[in-house]
Amino acid sequence: MAGTRRAASQGLPRRTGRPGPAAPADAGTSPGRAGAVERLVRAHPVVVFMKGSPAQPLCGFSNAVVQILRLHGVQDYRAHDVLQDPDLRQGIKNYSNWPTIPQVYLNGEFVGGCDILLQMHQNGDLVEELKKLGIRSALLDAEKDQDKK
Repeated sequence: MAGTRRAASQGLPRRTGRPGPAAPADAGTSPGRAGAVERLVRAHPVVVFMKGSPAQPLCGFSNAVVQILRLHGVQDYRAHDVLQDPDLRQGIKNYSNWPTIPQVYLNGEFVGGCDILLQMHQNGDLVEELKKLGIRSALLDAEKDQDKK
């Protein structure tokens, strides 16, 4: 997926596509465990792990991801507030082998964080990735409206 290529091209850790090491046996059934994290990642075509909620992001990077999705008209997505669950916060980092939050997943595949999503927005790749999910970017309609003027 594009995010993996982007992360590698920016000298950032490359995602392997496999969950990180399993949580210790005493971790119980917390969402931070790899299996539980994978279920969250795959539960919806667009999933965001962020600080706060889409209605009230608690960091600038999470806010930027929400705004980019909003620009594209993506309203139906799952957002998970990692500040509410330390196990989930560490679990998603282990799963993706990516050290920062927010993290964006499209169709169960890790795309990247704020910088990569912004780059995809700027170069048009996000429109194409959303199209693969059957989501028409609102920016395409905005372009048509501009052409009519």
